Amino acid sequence: MVLTGAVVNAAAIIGGGVLGIVLPRVKDEMKKTVMAAMGMLVLVLGIGMALKSDNFVLVAFSLAIGGVLGELLNIEGKLQKLGEQLQAVVARNKPSNIAEGFVTTTLVFCIGAMAVLGSLESGLHDNHNILFTKSILDGFLALLFASTLGVGVLFSAIPILLYEGALTLFASVITSWIGDQVLDAIILEITSIGGILIMGIGINILNVMRIRVANLLPAIVIGACLVPIMKWLAI
Repeated sequence: MVLTGAVVNAAAIIGGGVLGIVLPRVKDEMKKTVMAAMGMLVLVLGIGMALKSDNFVLVAFSLAIGGVLGELLNIEGKLQKLGEQLQAVVARNKPSNIAEGFVTTTLVFCIGAMAVLGSLESGLHDNHNILFTKSILDGFLALLFASTLGVGVLFSAIPILLYEGALTLFASVITSWIGDQVLDAIILEITSIGGILIMGIGINILNVMRIRVANLLPAIVIGACLVPIMKWLAI
């Protein structure tokens, strides 16, 4: 089944999240240390991805325009509101960080080369190995995040399934529109843009400053659209 990879990825997040919740509670000091480690890991992962670009002018332009569109659409605010609604239903007005867990892990799991590449590989070749590997990593991260951020991590499986499922279905027809060379260039640039967004997530986890990363998500779409245009214009 073409959506097998996306389904397994969502299931791994739920499984890891459940383990993180039911395992014995850890001390606050240990939680802070683990979250700091996760923040540094995410930051380094983002840096590695960000440096892959062959055209940083395209990346900069995509981020600038994407940031403006994201602020106008208030994507971060809408995600936060959705997380707060989940928090109201699940926690019933008790002190909770469900919204933070949902927003943070949704961004961590959705933004990245493996989500895009894995979905494309599933759709193009019915090969789910990349998403299966991502599932193992995400399951482990879900366990760690859920141990500190709680049940909100589980709900991030829903947007992951929708996001990767949509990309997989789209990939099954994309080869009839563009060639392999352009597709490779698109993947390279959106990997770089995604890496910069992941750096922002790492900075947020480390509490260095607050970056509205979700409002930069349109940059990925803009970058993907600009690549074939710039190829056509030979820029």
